[in-house]
Amino acid sequence: MQQVILALALLISSIIFAQIPTEKQKNGISITVSTVNALSDNGNVKFALYDKENFMKQPIDSKFSSVENRKSTVVFENVPQGNYAIICFHDENNNNLMDFEENGMPKESYGLSNNKMNFGPPEFESAKFEVKSNALILEIKF
Repeated sequence: MQQVILALALLISSIIFAQIPTEKQKNGISITVSTVNALSDNGNVKFALYDKENFMKQPIDSKFSSVENRKSTVVFENVPQGNYAIICFHDENNNNLMDFEENGMPKESYGLSNNKMNFGPPEFESAKFEVKSNALILEIKF
C-alpha cells in the first residue's frame, strides 16, 4: 500500500510541474487524449506524457483541461516518433494534488494510456503506445 501511495505521489508531483517543450518535440505528431467517464464536471483533468526514460519523473509535457459532460480532452503537439505513456488524474477540487483516503486509497480518479490498471504503481510497459507517422487519438477511462 505504501508503494502505491508513494508512486501516486511522485506521479502527481511530476504532472503538476509542466515542462516547456524540448528541442526534441518541435517537429512531430499530435496526440489527442480524452477521458470520457469522469464522475463529475468539477475541477479539471491533469495529463502527463512520458517516455520510458522519465516515466513517473518529470513529464515530457503536461496539460490540463476542464471537464464538461464528464469528458476532458487535451492535445499534445509535435511529439516525435517513439514509445510513450500517458497518466492522468481528475483533480475534482482543483487543489493540484491527488487526494487520498486515510487508508491510502485515492479519493480522485486516475488512469493510464491503454487502460490497463495494475495492482501497485503504474508501469510503463503496460501503458506504452507507439507514435509513428500519423496523429493519434487515445481514450483513457478512469
